[in-house]
Amino acid sequence: MGTKYANAVAAVRAMENSLLSRSDIEQLISSATRSELENIVAAKRGTGSEELTLEGVWDTLRGYAPDCRELEILLYRNDFHNLKAALKSMIAGKEPQGYYIRPTNLDLEALYPVLSAKEYEQLPEYISDTAAQAYELLTRTLDGQLADSLVDTACMKAMQAAAEKSGSDFMKKYAQLVTVCADIKTAYRCCRMKKQRSFIETAVCGSSGLDKEQLVRASLGGTEGLFSFLESTSWGDAARLLAESPAKFEKWCDDVIMELAEGARMQAFGADPLAAYFIAAEAELKNLRIITVCKESGTDRETITERMRKLYV
Repeated sequence: MGTKYANAVAAVRAMENSLLSRSDIEQLISSATRSELENIVAAKRGTGSEELTLEGVWDTLRGYAPDCRELEILLYRNDFHNLKAALKSMIAGKEPQGYYIRPTNLDLEALYPVLSAKEYEQLPEYISDTAAQAYELLTRTLDGQLADSLVDTACMKAMQAAAEKSGSDFMKKYAQLVTVCADIKTAYRCCRMKKQRSFIETAVCGSSGLDKEQLVRASLGGTEGLFSFLESTSWGDAARLLAESPAKFEKWCDDVIMELAEGARMQAFGADPLAAYFIAAEAELKNLRIITVCKESGTDRETITERMRKLYV
């Protein structure tokens, strides 16, 4: 990869200056009104700056690195969500546009017509087979939960395969972390809902970071069996937080991915710093949503602070 994305990395370095710092976050938490909150963010961004959105960040990164295939992996979860949205809308006879998530690698205008015509070969290779399988399963069983599990697992597998193909250690680790977090959360839900082995085997993906068969077997022992197994792995911290509350586990997942991004940020060349910046922008937007929602519901300052995701700057 060499110096291929040197200009893009330099641009990202400049954009990092407009990301919120810890002191900015503290000011936002202390703000009394929504207007004050918005003014603090506007002051950080600078006069005339566009609102930070993931679509905007994505378009900027692609503008600097239009042929960077590694970045596409960051949107796989959105892509597979959009597949689920289109399939369910098709079954229900509804328009899917309101259920789509952006940014995405997919052509959302074409997605619904392609699925309706069963022309799956027109979809990207990493998602085409899943589209056919999910459609068949959904129309045969009308079990939306099972179809969701199939699609979600396929997403994790596609991420791992694409990351492996990219040769990027950062993307491999990113895909592994995303998969492990998803698998632990899925296993926990299966325990709570007392799902059968056949369902759990469809819902859990597995990775080099957490063995699928062991996780499935542990899940059949209920939450106690699941936590006991996870405590014996390198994910013991995650298990303890999940036992306390799913919200704390979700924060841990976001933070461990941010820690990975921090390491990639320091690189001078390649696609990793670009991916890291996207992850940082994603975390910042999540923090802003948390602060806004918490303030609207009257949540106390200490609780809001506890819920803040790790910062990039």
